[in-house]
Amino acid sequence: MNYNEIAKEVLLTEAKELERASVENTFDMNAAVELIFKTKGKLIVTGVGKSGLVGTKIAATLASTGTSSFFLHPTEAMHGDLGMIGKDDAVLAISYSGESEELIQILPHLKRFDIPMIAMAKTPNSTLANYADIFFDISVTKEACPLDIAPTTSTTLTMAMGDALAVCLMKKRDFQKSDFASFHPGGSLGKKLFIKVSDLIRTDNLPLVSRETLLKDAIVKMSEGRLGNVIIIDNDKVVGLLSDGDLRRALMNDDFSLECKVEDIATMNPRLLNNKDLLASDALKIVEDYKIQLLVVVDESNKLIGVLHIHDLIEAGIK
Repeated sequence: MNYNEIAKEVLLTEAKELERASVENTFDMNAAVELIFKTKGKLIVTGVGKSGLVGTKIAATLASTGTSSFFLHPTEAMHGDLGMIGKDDAVLAISYSGESEELIQILPHLKRFDIPMIAMAKTPNSTLANYADIFFDISVTKEACPLDIAPTTSTTLTMAMGDALAVCLMKKRDFQKSDFASFHPGGSLGKKLFIKVSDLIRTDNLPLVSRETLLKDAIVKMSEGRLGNVIIIDNDKVVGLLSDGDLRRALMNDDFSLECKVEDIATMNPRLLNNKDLLASDALKIVEDYKIQLLVVVDESNKLIGVLHIHDLIEAGIK
């Protein structure tokens, strides 16, 4: 049995259903986005079984991208948690059959309080769809399961529909990277979106020399600085950078001399960074793109502020 072929078939089956849904466009995304955007309270996502698990993910995605949202299990709602839904809230209810008993039980109570509802189900004449203000058709022609029973393709489509809803709302709110950072202050994602160059730069005991400094003295300064580089300063401005790479290349020249001036073999007019508020993740991209180890940070007039070494980025968990 070729499991690679089976996996390929599963992926293709689910991909085809996503493409079909996008072409047939059996949903009113405009109406859903407007309803949620105008909601003064929260968007409560609810569902049971696999739909509940998908709903939990959708609620988390919405909450992390600017839409106040949380997941509420229908059974818990029937046993007291229905009070968590306020008059200013809206509901996104998910049930592939549209007839999940636990979910259907809470619908009359939501209707009684005039809570606006978006439904995701496979048929527009299901009980859930009949209660909803907006209906999303998440029907699929075939589950990826070989028995065509286990929720596979249908859960993929439902999750993708939730992602589409979240992205549309991000566009509606003009949600920016800085907004995303404020929702993710911790972990590697938070570090990538929140930590700036100014948070990581070194400013003390930097290896500085003048352009007239002899190479032998610059090498001593390089060793003391432990950055693999020496910064060349002229009239308080950064004009050059001597790296260990520059030094190795110079050693290959027949006329190499330790008595030459450092500017003779250094990289003059090196790449400088004049934005200390740049995200550290963007600084890492510059380091990687130009294959350098050190970024020299300067102000508008090229006066030295500090340096950012690739090791500082790695130790801070910037990826």
